[in-house]
Amino acid sequence: MTKIWKEGGFVNDDPWVVETEEVKAGSNEKAILGLDAFLEQAAGGASGLGVLIAPADDVTRLAPHLDRIALVALAFPAFNDGRAFSHASLLRSRLGVEGEVRAVGDVLIDQIPLMLRCGIDSFAVTNATAIKRLSEGRLPGIANHYQPTAKPSTDVKSYSWRRVS
Repeated sequence: MTKIWKEGGFVNDDPWVVETEEVKAGSNEKAILGLDAFLEQAAGGASGLGVLIAPADDVTRLAPHLDRIALVALAFPAFNDGRAFSHASLLRSRLGVEGEVRAVGDVLIDQIPLMLRCGIDSFAVTNATAIKRLSEGRLPGIANHYQPTAKPSTDVKSYSWRRVS
């Protein structure tokens, strides 16, 4: 079972569905399309769309269509494939995406704090351990950060990468 989690907790009644050949969005659901299908729809003038970025996709292809995107889903097919971390960082810092960016696939509890720092703000969680720990409010983390982040520091006098959580 997939549960959607944001920093405020689990979300009920999330309308987004990653479309595949077997799974299609229903009447009360919104489709998350693959990059090529999204670009085809966006070129036709459609808006309010969801797009799924696979690890090998070029996220900069979204640049001309940012105003048509309601949600960007980043695929994490395996715990050791970190290309979506780079996609999230590019979406936030270079492309200026301010809307929802979601991690889908193999989302593990240990990676969520790092995903948050890269600009991902919602998570499609299927891992039982991750669901249990998130429901208990047990999010792991590292107190000291030495690298820049897509999420700005709350202390305006500090460097965003030199802070304590």
